[in-house]
Amino acid sequence: MGSYRMCLIFKRKFRVTEPGPVDDVRDVFSRYAEGQAHMSPEQLRKLMADERREDLGSSLEDAERLVDEVLRRKHHIAKFTRRNLTLEDFNYLLFSTELNPPIGDKVHQNMDAPLSHYFIFTGHNSYLTGNQLSSKCSGLPIADALRKGVRVVELDLWPRGKDDVCVKHGGTLTKAVKLGKCLESIKANAFTTSKYPVIITLEDHLTPKLQSKVAKMITQTFGEMLYYHDSESCKEFPSPEELKGKILISTKPPKEYLEANDAKDGEKGKDSDEDVWGKEPEELISTQSELDKVSNNINYINQDDEERGSRDFDTSCSLQAPEYKRLIAIHAGKPKGGLKMALKVDPDKIRRLSLSEQLLEKAVASHGADVIRFTQKNFLRIYPKGTRFNSSNYKPQIGWMSGAQMIAFNMQGYGRALWLMQGMFRANGGCGYVKKPDFLMNVGPNGEVFDPNENSHPKKTLKVKVLMGDGWHLDFKKTHFDRYSPPDFYVRVGIAGAPADKAMEKTEVKYNTWTPIWNEEFTFQLTVPELALLRVEVHEYDNNEKDDFGGQTCLPVSELRQGIRAVPLFNRKGVKYSSTRLLMRFEFV
Repeated sequence: MGSYRMCLIFKRKFRVTEPGPVDDVRDVFSRYAEGQAHMSPEQLRKLMADERREDLGSSLEDAERLVDEVLRRKHHIAKFTRRNLTLEDFNYLLFSTELNPPIGDKVHQNMDAPLSHYFIFTGHNSYLTGNQLSSKCSGLPIADALRKGVRVVELDLWPRGKDDVCVKHGGTLTKAVKLGKCLESIKANAFTTSKYPVIITLEDHLTPKLQSKVAKMITQTFGEMLYYHDSESCKEFPSPEELKGKILISTKPPKEYLEANDAKDGEKGKDSDEDVWGKEPEELISTQSELDKVSNNINYINQDDEERGSRDFDTSCSLQAPEYKRLIAIHAGKPKGGLKMALKVDPDKIRRLSLSEQLLEKAVASHGADVIRFTQKNFLRIYPKGTRFNSSNYKPQIGWMSGAQMIAFNMQGYGRALWLMQGMFRANGGCGYVKKPDFLMNVGPNGEVFDPNENSHPKKTLKVKVLMGDGWHLDFKKTHFDRYSPPDFYVRVGIAGAPADKAMEKTEVKYNTWTPIWNEEFTFQLTVPELALLRVEVHEYDNNEKDDFGGQTCLPVSELRQGIRAVPLFNRKGVKYSSTRLLMRFEFV
């Protein structure tokens, strides 16, 4: 029994129950155990084959190994007189996030295509510990991002006196960090989580003399890890597989010195995405009035420091530091003129273009096909608008639907936008590279490409059943959700993806229980299943205030494993809880 104090004197008692198998688990067990009290390894093997659970194996030896592992974990003994599962053992297997996860943890996609054929996990202002205006700069958030699978790190380079270089957010009160610390942090953490290449995007505000110094620092720090590449004469980039263990530098070719006190341009306004949950994805896009203010001429709009002040990217510069220019594997920059010119594809060159989130929305609306064609060969990087002072983020699906490889996100923030980004890059073993769907790379006989604005018919139907949840009593204090009673949980489940696929449903509230059982099923029809993410949020209902946060996850629909699965939940910053999880059933029809 668990008791909660009422009015300082009285105590209210609630029975704490261990979660028993739900009906779906009992039905599966009964069917394959053929009405017996135990399931043999052979019966488990048949279940694994029938439900196509390739992740658990397919042979009798695999089934025997799995039975032994369940018995070892559940009963804490090394040797067994029996090699079969009871209903409770089977329930333990299905409710284990380690033994029965919803998606795989291995790299399984083709990694031999050119680098531009992949979405890449990308950070924005990776050195900031907090907000964009006054937080400290450090190598620690860089290390943290790389360990979470981020593959593109951004550094802003500024002079520190006449002879030194620091990293800081220009024109703000952020406290600078030495460039050397950031480089060492990258070197130490670049390949701890993923062996695939790390790209460092540099925003360069340096004199030629300091560019030469930076070139030496980068060369000495990374040595043979550095990838040298003459991208000006390259028609196709190497693959992630070929670039394993390599570090690539991406910036604009050296140009004139930008004054150190040249502050960032940006609209004035308030970043209001401060809710613990963050805004819903459809609220993360610009209003029409905001888009009307964005000029099609990319030379006159609010630009990232990297783009602002740079000249025609083909212009040669007599003052450039040759050793610095040699380091640049992916050339950045923008041509003169408007969006149409910026998105023009040069058959003999590969380059990277950066657009603000607002300009991307405008480009997709007015030049959708040009954006697709550009991203089939070149790199497109999207960055947050200047008013996201507290490091919030934007809707990433707009960029993904257009083939943009680098959706630069503030990893130090939190909320629904960041959860979507984390969900996308749980795909492909969490290696930081996700192969773009074929439809984004295909070109028709008359040069036609995918139209992200065109509505299509559903291609796949996903059924999601929310069975039950458990583990909160181990990860939270007894009074975390309510001082006077156990929590009242409900689940929101839905889809983020193409506009036609957007949906959000919710279960009933289950009152006064740490182990809620919902047994509710939802059906989602998907027009672009390749880019759909399953959104899952657990709320704790509060009648008088905002609902409390009880966990969340986002999962790539294309990687979901069918059948009953244990779904781990994460905190609002994307860190997995030790015990909190849901039991869910997935079915494609």
